[in-house]
Amino acid sequence: MRVVLSGYYGFDNVGDEAILQSIVQALREQQRNIEITVLSNQPEKTAKTYGVKAVNRWKLKDVFSAIRRADGVISGGGSLLQDKTGPKSVIYYSAIMWIARMTRTPYAIYAQGIGPLDQPRSRKIVKASLAKASYLSVRDEASRALLSDIGITKQIRLVPDPVIGIRAKGSEQPPMAGLESETYITVSIRDWPHGKDHLKKLAEMLDDLIASGETIVLLPMHGEEDAKTAAQVTSYMTQSGAIISPHSASIEEKIQLIDHSKLLVGMRLHALIFAATVDVPFVAISYDPKIDAFAALCDQPVAVNVEDDEWTKDDVLREVQKALVELDDRRASVQAYTASAKAKTEALAQQVLRAFS
Repeated sequence: MRVVLSGYYGFDNVGDEAILQSIVQALREQQRNIEITVLSNQPEKTAKTYGVKAVNRWKLKDVFSAIRRADGVISGGGSLLQDKTGPKSVIYYSAIMWIARMTRTPYAIYAQGIGPLDQPRSRKIVKASLAKASYLSVRDEASRALLSDIGITKQIRLVPDPVIGIRAKGSEQPPMAGLESETYITVSIRDWPHGKDHLKKLAEMLDDLIASGETIVLLPMHGEEDAKTAAQVTSYMTQSGAIISPHSASIEEKIQLIDHSKLLVGMRLHALIFAATVDVPFVAISYDPKIDAFAALCDQPVAVNVEDDEWTKDDVLREVQKALVELDDRRASVQAYTASAKAKTEALAQQVLRAFS
């Protein structure tokens, strides 16, 4: 079987690259000899990294050719059909589906997070694009509700984020010299233009944790962008000793770093998901409904939303301190979710391939 994968691939975003890796793994577990072609912003790098075929996602002729010869197109995962960052995302990913329709190639929506869709035009495009999907699945209840609200009447399956099922290599020690297992807290912070001084407030919170004897390791999830944010946070801190892990670390190394920590404090969705894959409890810091949705699935707390006006570093510190006291119970809550979610990610790949048969 030949499949084409369409998503935010080849942009060096570790979350989306983890989605790609997990989908490729899941498909190959179902069909060892499956031929996978990825629409990528960096096709040569994508092909080398994942052992797949890849074409430039911006070259229409190559994209059209790849889809025409495929048995099916997979759109997702990730947050592709949303207009929060502008209309281009909805237009591009819907266009891929319309090319599939033109070539009579079945297509599936794979564990996507849908929305927001604030513009009426976006809603119309998404409704029309999904109407002919052979298989439709979303990763949270809010996405399913939104699709129902815009008029999608076909079955919408609720499935886990595919990264929950990722197979990462384990390690006996953290992938950074000088760290010991379960002696440190990993922290994933991102910049956010609508945050209310969140970097300074979180810096103050981390100062308090270090003063109480905790070791802090800042984990840049999104390359140099998050590395710069981590450096900015440490520049606001009065306590020394916070460690910034390499932004160029591989997906496996990032997961291993979280795996050996006792707790994750995170803003990035896929930092939270990485924690869940290795049953590490977390305290979420929200800026988007997708953070709240995933934290709820794992029964883990959301300390604050950085867009709210009246929150302080003490609100976050209080949740972190509570989590440190309740680590075993929090870990059990994560395990209760991941035990069933990992099995569902395997079933998802099987169901999608069956829809293409």
